Amino acid sequence: MSLHADAVRVLTAWRAPDGEQNVLRRAYTDHLAAHPDGMWKACAAGHLTASALVVCAERRQVLLTLHRKLRMWLQTGGHCEPADITLAGAALREATEESGIDGLRLLPGPVVLDRHPTPCAEHLDVQYAALAPAGAAHAVSDESLDVRWFGFDEVAAVADDSVVRLVNRTRALL
Repeated sequence: MSLHADAVRVLTAWRAPDGEQNVLRRAYTDHLAAHPDGMWKACAAGHLTASALVVCAERRQVLLTLHRKLRMWLQTGGHCEPADITLAGAALREATEESGIDGLRLLPGPVVLDRHPTPCAEHLDVQYAALAPAGAAHAVSDESLDVRWFGFDEVAAVADDSVVRLVNRTRALL
């Protein structure tokens, strides 16, 4: 199965938490139907990306990265790569690379979807959550200026509404 086919499968099966998310889910599947290259950065009409909010083992904090280019505190994530086999695998790869934490474990299925403009094109982000193993030590990647743990209630003071939505939905699932 191709990454494109996996993304269609995941999004078709995903039960959106509300009507707004269901509208986004349909927009994502429509985008993929219209754009066979819709998984790749080269798709100028927009492309799917995969991200993951890393949650500490005690489920009290989340790890955010201060994105080098955007200068914003965000969850880990980014573009899919040719070696990615699944959307979840892309999210896990990105989370591992950007957090420096080995042994992350994704919660089943996407948490939320977020569509937003970026300098390269519109991103149709499929957002997961990942649990870090106990005692996990993080590291700053080349794509970040900093990586830091924040309590759930601290996120709204440093991050935008999209990250707050992801944190709140993840917290509800935990």
